[in-house]
Formats: sequence, C-alpha cells, structure tokens
Amino acid sequence: MTNQTRVPATAVTGLYGGIVKFATKKMFGRVPESIGVLWHHRPVFTDMMGFGRKAEKWHELDQGLSTLAAMASAATVGCSFCLDLHYFLARDHGLDEDKAREVPIWRESTRFTPLERRVMEYAEAMSQTPPAVTDELSDELLAAIGAPALLELAAKVGFLNATARMNIALGIHSDGFADACGLAPLATAAPAGVASQA
Repeated sequence: MTNQTRVPATAVTGLYGGIVKFATKKMFGRVPESIGVLWHHRPVFTDMMGFGRKAEKWHELDQGLSTLAAMASAATVGCSFCLDLHYFLARDHGLDEDKAREVPIWRESTRFTPLERRVMEYAEAMSQTPPAVTDELSDELLAAIGAPALLELAAKVGFLNATARMNIALGIHSDGFADACGLAPLATAAPAGVASQA
C-alpha cells in the first residue's frame, strides 16, 4: 500500500486559500496534505469543512463521549487520518490522553466507564457495513443520555463515516498530528493470543 494520495495535492492559493492555510497552521502547526487534495473542488472542501465546524458547536452530547465515538468509528472504518486527528484533538476536548490512546483496544482496556463502552460500541456498530445497531443498545443509550444526545451521537458518527470513507477512497492517510505534538503512539490491537501494545 502506498502512502501517497490517489489525487495529488494542489497548491492552496488565493485569499481564501491564505485564510485556510493560516487557520490550519494555527490549529495543527502546518497545512495538512488533505487540504491540498480537497482544494481541487473548493465547494466540496468548503461544505465538508463547514458542516464539520457546525457539528463541533452541537452540545447535547458530552465532548469526551463525542471524541471517543469519533475515534472508535475511525478505528472501525480504518481511517488513520481521522483517528490521528481526533487523538490530537483529544486534549482540546478535555479527554484523558492515556484513555484516548486506548480507543483502538477499548474492548480489552480497563480505562473506560460502562457508558463510554456503550458509546464506542454504538459508534462501532454504526460504522459496520451494514450498520449493526441493536434495539437493546439504542434503548440503553436513550435511557442513559437522552434523545437529543443520542441523535447527536448518531449524526456525528454518520458524518465521521462520510469523511473517513472519503479519506480512505482518496488515499488520505495520517498526517502525524499526534506524533508532532509528542503524544504516545496509539495502542494497537494484537494478533490473537498476543498481548496488545498499550
């Protein structure tokens, strides 16, 4: 497998491009290669980023649960860019970094509460093809977090799936955000019979 994108990045130019580069450098320390890939079609870039920014303003679902759900979904779909990005953002969202790094092995980890496990199970089930959310899991979360938060959870996982699957199809991989800020490597699932690298 190559680490090159399937659509080569183009120069991010113009006044709007300058604003985008300034904002992403401020947030990440550099301009991610994915910006250059999406810059080929600015309405797609603008609308995808715009929806993402709007979704960040939703507040019915606890931010920590939202981040865990996004990371669990990214791990299920296999989007290294999304997983790395959300791990990098975990500190901004007030999530324990040691807990965030264990999302890829959440079933084996002892760090998560029962509610956090249910949220990650929901995100994982939604991210399968076909989706595998059960009535029992949905009812349990509805009772635990309420209808508005459950709707927000489903919407955020659905949007993460859209962006993750687009990234995978375009060959967009991890940009090393977590590495660049000194976060420990994400835990990885080990082959059957071997202890995980936590």
